[in-house]
Amino acid sequence: MPNAMVIDLSHHNDTVDFSRVRAAGVTGVIHKATQGTGFVDKMYAPRKQPALNANLLWGAYHFGTGDDVDKQVDHFLKTTNPDKSFVLVLDFEKNEPEPDNSMSLDQAKAFLTAVEKRTGQRPRIYTGGSYMKQEVGAAADPDLAKYRVWWAQYADAPKLHATWSKFWLWQYSDGDSGPAQHSVPGVGNCDCNTFDGDADALRQNWLTP
Repeated sequence: MPNAMVIDLSHHNDTVDFSRVRAAGVTGVIHKATQGTGFVDKMYAPRKQPALNANLLWGAYHFGTGDDVDKQVDHFLKTTNPDKSFVLVLDFEKNEPEPDNSMSLDQAKAFLTAVEKRTGQRPRIYTGGSYMKQEVGAAADPDLAKYRVWWAQYADAPKLHATWSKFWLWQYSDGDSGPAQHSVPGVGNCDCNTFDGDADALRQNWLTP
């Protein structure tokens, strides 16, 4: 059974007590920061310092859309002001409310490349099987292979795309689907992610390219 060593949050998680989250065995938190070229998650900024105060690792993710890539990069970096102390992630998936405004593969590559060039930090990519199959196909993509993958699959075991031989994180539950555990004290039901190793290894690997 996987352990919820990392949880990912957004404004959809109404209340969070990071002291209880840490006491429950969670090691890291990745929070939505931005989407497209204008949306800012209102809970990103006020939750960052309390999470750090609770000795939790921190990360920020951007939900990619079909909008101008340079403007999306500007928006994400201006909002998060990265300083190499926390991870940066591109959420590369179908934009379910507006599928015609989903980020393409070429846009995803441009976003990742630009973030790395401008920050000196290699970002991670969050994605899953159905969208990878749609946008990439079955064969491995050497451009994406440079980036550690946070893999979403609500199943008993992950089956990665050919691009990667191992995951950085595996999102095994959305708080409902997938194997237990679905709930974390201090948050309730939430997206739960596991790391193939213990908490010390996760801390050592958190910022590793």
